[in-house]
Amino acid sequence: MDTPQVRTLLDDNPRTRVIDVRTPGEFAAAHIPGSYNVPLDLLREHRAELTAAHDDPIVLVCASGARADQAFTVLQSVGSDKLSVLSGGITGWRQHDAPLNRGSGTWAMERQVRLAAGLLVLTGVVASTAYEPLKWIAGFVGGGLTFAALTNTCAMSRVLALLPHNRIRTGGARTVAALTDRTPPAAR
Repeated sequence: MDTPQVRTLLDDNPRTRVIDVRTPGEFAAAHIPGSYNVPLDLLREHRAELTAAHDDPIVLVCASGARADQAFTVLQSVGSDKLSVLSGGITGWRQHDAPLNRGSGTWAMERQVRLAAGLLVLTGVVASTAYEPLKWIAGFVGGGLTFAALTNTCAMSRVLALLPHNRIRTGGARTVAALTDRTPPAAR
């Protein structure tokens, strides 16, 4: 669903749950008002508990749509229906000047990946002037980025999501309740 369709759905059905699958740091920086933060790694971890006790429509959101597509697959595999993905993610939402709650958080995961990949390549190239085999660091990163593009996954983002500033600060069960309970906890 694109941004105008999601906004119409939210207007027509106020029980629609917007589930943001980005990291808590990304969510803290900017999120759709009334949305719940249930990071993708938490969805995977609690897959067995993801039986919804409601019939509310669910819209999955991330930065661009890739992680939301993965969350869609996870939720569909446990029998959830009435699932949609916000095409273009928060980026598309911003482009339509849709409302966002802004705060202080970490950089978007894509930006964190670009920084880490860039630093690894730069370090490998510069260090290879002193010790030639270190050039393969750059090759390894290039191969990883190519694999990430071809498979629409990103191992580096999964590793970066483990850093303290990207980790969940609340209990996993309470967070998953935003997705499964008949009456979800209050949105942040």
